[in-house]
Amino acid sequence: MSERIVYTASAGFESARRLDRVRGGALHGHGFVATASARAPATGVPDWAPYPGGEVAALRGRLEALVAPLDYQLLNDHLDEPSDENLARWIGARLHPLAIERIGVHSTRAQGVDLDAAGVPRARRRYQFEAAHRLPRVAPGHKCGRMHGHGFAVVLSALATHARTLDAEWAPLQQQLHHACLNEIAGLDNPTSERIASWIWARLQPRLPGLRWVTVHETATCGAHFDGARYRIWKELGLDSAVRLAHAPAGDGCARVHGHSYRLRLHLGAALDAVMGWTLDFGDVKEIFAPVFERLDHQPLHELPGVAQSGVLGIARWARDEAAAALPQLDRIDLLETPGCGVELSWGADHPALPA
Repeated sequence: MSERIVYTASAGFESARRLDRVRGGALHGHGFVATASARAPATGVPDWAPYPGGEVAALRGRLEALVAPLDYQLLNDHLDEPSDENLARWIGARLHPLAIERIGVHSTRAQGVDLDAAGVPRARRRYQFEAAHRLPRVAPGHKCGRMHGHGFAVVLSALATHARTLDAEWAPLQQQLHHACLNEIAGLDNPTSERIASWIWARLQPRLPGLRWVTVHETATCGAHFDGARYRIWKELGLDSAVRLAHAPAGDGCARVHGHSYRLRLHLGAALDAVMGWTLDFGDVKEIFAPVFERLDHQPLHELPGVAQSGVLGIARWARDEAAAALPQLDRIDLLETPGCGVELSWGADHPALPA
């Protein structure tokens, strides 16, 4: 099985800046979040990690050290024009020679810029709308067949050249979707997350040809992507579990039994069911994965095969192997030890990456 392993880390910093295009260069500030994702070999330990299982801590430490000089600083003293994109490039240049998969800087939870492995910038915007819906084609008794509601979130990723127009292009859709019953909107008679994502794509992409993908968060733990051709869903679960790393040196806290509130995110790809309007039922995914979840949650994970030797990667591999037969659509698992810090293990086609 061909694997793709990407370790992720995030680090925050509080800074002020002036941007020529923002209110005439007025001084303002943000709680920035920088993210870095680095590819790793399928076998062996990347040369930037001190020991097997220490990859996440090493990447996080490196990123934290890089952004520390920016904390409580005027960013214009470090960069001429400290935009999110320029900050991301500044960080990426200093992470050399890591095999960078993505670098991101988010000045707020709702906006930021991500650079891909080739350095191409993508603007990211997050929008919220509160709406009701029901799914009319589910089996009798299914809870989603009843009228209910969500605080939906939509994340748009587009070429950075569209950054200034994303808000304006989204505004008419916000007006249609917010405080509405989605079933009453033309084209959304069966408003699954997948259908909502493609509905948004159809209205934005002709005006934003650099739109890369649309993500709809139905809840905080599940949602769907659409990139104009393929649908994907994810389901996220929380684990409160213990671990110990066999290769951590004496004196390293990871050599002791410790623990995390992990976030486990399952990514699945499948064709859209033309009748149901979804790829898979989120509830079905959770139910099918439940036996694997029970062996992970509130457990000493280092007692599972391979986990003590490789940490989060070992946990993700074990979960994949245990779930493969029951969930053949599963092709990626993210496992985060702390917000933004963990591993992405994938073995399927390339697909959009959610914010860590």
